[in-house]
Amino acid sequence: MGLLQDAIDVARGKIPAGMARSDRWPRYRAAHLKDHPRCAVCGGNNRVEVHHIRPFHLHPELELDPENFITLCEDDGNGVNCHLFFGHLGSFRSFNAGIADDAAAWRQKLSTRPLVEPGAPQITESASC
Repeated sequence: MGLLQDAIDVARGKIPAGMARSDRWPRYRAAHLKDHPRCAVCGGNNRVEVHHIRPFHLHPELELDPENFITLCEDDGNGVNCHLFFGHLGSFRSFNAGIADDAAAWRQKLSTRPLVEPGAPQITESASC
């Protein structure tokens, strides 16, 4: 990843200052993305990141544990940055321990969502109960 990327990650709040990734991290990251190239939430494959379910700065023993990885995108392709919104609950200073379950639920919702075709009648809710 390199020192520049580490500095960018610190500035964005992704990793705390003073935390450094293992020298082996790039190999583990590449292996995970080879096996899991798509975002677990939206299925996208642009700007994907390997997200630590349990943050490595809180659980350094899990930094290289593949069971602690999930692929999330930062693409904004569906109007949301899955890594930030689902993985960190909207703040890189937070984390979502239930991300695996949330990702599966949202992946299902996104894959079965109703889409309105242009020119089709709009579905409206009744104003009365």
